[in-house]
Amino acid sequence: MKITDIEELKKKATEIRIGIIEGVYGAKSGHPGGSLSCADILTVLYFNQMNIDPMKSKDEARDRFVLSKGHAAPALYSTLAHRGFFNIEELKNLRRLDSNLSGHPDMKKVPGVDASTGSLGQGLSIANGMALSSKINSKGIRVYCLLGDGEIQEGQIWEAAMTSSHYKLDNLCVIVDNNNLQIDGEIDKVMSPYPIDEKFKSFGFNVINIDGHNMEQIIKALETAKTVKGKPTAIIAKTTKGKGVSYMEGKAGWHGKAPNEDEYKQAIKELKKGK
Repeated sequence: MKITDIEELKKKATEIRIGIIEGVYGAKSGHPGGSLSCADILTVLYFNQMNIDPMKSKDEARDRFVLSKGHAAPALYSTLAHRGFFNIEELKNLRRLDSNLSGHPDMKKVPGVDASTGSLGQGLSIANGMALSSKINSKGIRVYCLLGDGEIQEGQIWEAAMTSSHYKLDNLCVIVDNNNLQIDGEIDKVMSPYPIDEKFKSFGFNVINIDGHNMEQIIKALETAKTVKGKPTAIIAKTTKGKGVSYMEGKAGWHGKAPNEDEYKQAIKELKKGK
């Protein structure tokens, strides 16, 4: 199932955003802001780029995805559900004690989750291991790792970046969700990682800057990454926290807060209007 029509991809991204809001509202907790900001990226990965099959979620030949910013689990769950890994209705059970959809992704409980994440800074190290293993075993898989821009303040990210470059992991593609906000505010005021692109370049990465909400740019960047040999690629995707919901956009306060009933209704109305 590969969607090539841009308008269809946009519609799918909207459906995924609705799933994010449904889940977080139902749980009365969660992280909507950074989930909404990466929805377009996940849509392109799972519906246009990655070699995956929901009926063979453990296929050794499948591409891998690591959500290093594990608190954006609502985005990953909604994407997986819409891709057919499990029933969409389950999204309403986010964070419930009797649900497999915990606050951070659990690969032992959720079909389609390739890595259990949540401790920030560790995802790229996991992705390195997957990519290096594929190189050694000639599996030919590609590995994608989504990082938060606040997350890259973690030192382990840069130790892992050295490893990516040292082992010439050209089957690894890092994507930075650069929405410029973290739980305490603007990332450059908390602990600036800028210039992000130049930092990754200095660590030996091929670097591509894009608008993380432009489907054409996301696809082109991911396709270009496949052609790069001898080095990993980092895509710096400029995004908007809370994208698609007017009162959440660009607001750090929506990093980890659920909407109330009125806010929920407004969010769903806005998203469906844009569908």
